[in-house]
Amino acid sequence: MTPGPFSAFLAEIDPQWVRWDRKVCTVTRHRRHHTRSVRRYDGQLAVVTGASSGIGRSVALTLAERGASVIGLARRRSLLDQLAAELSGRSPGSTTQICDVGDADTFRDTLDCIQEERGSIDILINNAGIDLMLAATGGGGTSSVRQVFDVNFFATVAGTLAVLPGMIERRSGVVVNVSSDSARAPEPGQGAYAASKAAVSAFSESVAHEVAPRGVHVHLLYPGWVPTAMGLSGNEDGGSLPPRMVRRTADGVAALVADRMGGPKVDINAALLPLLAPMARTLVPIAYQKAMRRLATT
Repeated sequence: MTPGPFSAFLAEIDPQWVRWDRKVCTVTRHRRHHTRSVRRYDGQLAVVTGASSGIGRSVALTLAERGASVIGLARRRSLLDQLAAELSGRSPGSTTQICDVGDADTFRDTLDCIQEERGSIDILINNAGIDLMLAATGGGGTSSVRQVFDVNFFATVAGTLAVLPGMIERRSGVVVNVSSDSARAPEPGQGAYAASKAAVSAFSESVAHEVAPRGVHVHLLYPGWVPTAMGLSGNEDGGSLPPRMVRRTADGVAALVADRMGGPKVDINAALLPLLAPMARTLVPIAYQKAMRRLATT
């Protein structure tokens, strides 16, 4: 859910890594601001799931601002109605639609209907996600795990497979599947969420390699920590915010997605520091394990 504990662990081992992350991110933002023109998506149709709030909402509005016709999918009608007004004001032809992506068949049917009515889907952002705590020592069942996987993983699979045939036939198209740094550094109590996001990463990377020669781009977004309702839920019990070097805003992540998708790299990393998780696990496994296991007792 949040990369905070792992980032704090890295900073404790070597503060230079923290400064490296800050420096690289600052240079990247500076270079993008001064040397790149804003990428446009005029004439393209984009579908964004989980569009009623958080990152999904920001991505939907950003793509509409850049010329795409956007269809925002989510479950909450009142929030979707507010979004629809903003979307149509930025890009005529944009709208919203109620859809529970946790029902894979319904999600697939919704995408099929959109493709039949609008001709094609050029961009799919699989952003919708949920996080339910999984206390392995609490003797709970698997129902919460199934629920998390239905929304986070199976919906992503269903959506990706629904739009790929048309994209492959046209030899163009973009799919962005939202993962999490928790997939790289699972924390205690996050077994269901981290596992679902790790599955998203493995599935998406495999598919990306398969469809790249056919002109289709499949990306993985690692958004860092964003103060959405889900991101803040980990602090409701009095926990502290993660370090600044992994904090991002929804608008900042949305702009990064709009700038990077369609490019040569599969991963879109909003924060660089969590990339060191596999290295820490390999090079200093005992220290890494101790740092992560302390979370189980706090």
